[in-house]
Amino acid sequence: MAPSEIETVRDVIRPYVRVTPVAAVNGGDFGLGAFPITLKLELLQHSGSFKARGAFANLLTRKIPAGGVVAASGGNHGVAVAYAAMRLGVRAKIFVPTTSSPAKIARIRAYGAELEVVGERYADALAASESWVERSGALPVHAFDQRETLLGQGTLGLELSEQAPLDTVLVAVGGGGLIGGITAWYAGQAGAGRTRVVGVEPELAPTLTDALKAGRPVDAPAGGIAADSLAPRRVGELMFPIARDHVAKVLLVSDDAIREAQAALWSATRIVAEPGGAAAFAALLSGSYTPSAGERVGVVICGGNSTAVDFGRA
Repeated sequence: MAPSEIETVRDVIRPYVRVTPVAAVNGGDFGLGAFPITLKLELLQHSGSFKARGAFANLLTRKIPAGGVVAASGGNHGVAVAYAAMRLGVRAKIFVPTTSSPAKIARIRAYGAELEVVGERYADALAASESWVERSGALPVHAFDQRETLLGQGTLGLELSEQAPLDTVLVAVGGGGLIGGITAWYAGQAGAGRTRVVGVEPELAPTLTDALKAGRPVDAPAGGIAADSLAPRRVGELMFPIARDHVAKVLLVSDDAIREAQAALWSATRIVAEPGGAAAFAALLSGSYTPSAGERVGVVICGGNSTAVDFGRA
């Protein structure tokens, strides 16, 4: 997956996605050391998460059949596909599990997609979507294990590299579409001092951690506070070799650390991140990742599809 392909996809989806801003903050704002942090505010993307990039990459570069498109999602991918389908005038059917956030379910419906809530986990929704493909002929838009999805998410890495020179980027991991795309971009850059990508995932959903230990994608526990965005059971086959060869390390954070990261982001910056969106920042706040002297660290705040009720529980 070459950087030139990511650049091409960026040009294709450019009219439909936002260039999301970065915020320069200081570790001291959060009770950490006085070091610079660059927050990539992807929660300000259309549909409330980075998933819009991959959704538009699919719908704009693949042939859409009469049956429209179908997606399985913990929530954010479904919101993004519903949004992209609305913008492009395409029929969409979305399957989500019962663990999906009410905020995400409401947004899917608001964008006009047909919605079915089925099963307790993403894997259940995926099986239902695959059955629908067989019955309807709809085009499946996979949340992470699809080349177009990875290329779309890779545009975030391209964009961030233009906005801020960084030594390290912390990225949340679920199925791996985001970290796979971002890593493909940075790994393709020539020269010394290339930006490192570090993955962060919940202790209760260690999909990439378990895959790296096994040497291949394997089923992992799929629970925790961020289960609606970071617990797909296993990482994608397409992203795995990218992560194996180029992700610097993968860190695990507790649910308590994610809750504390949500609260800290709100208190210090008034950013309302959903649990999955705050997971990468939790690695810094909890001390799971400690920058070296002079290190320029970026953190992707990848989603904000939350409600006041959801955040109140955090």
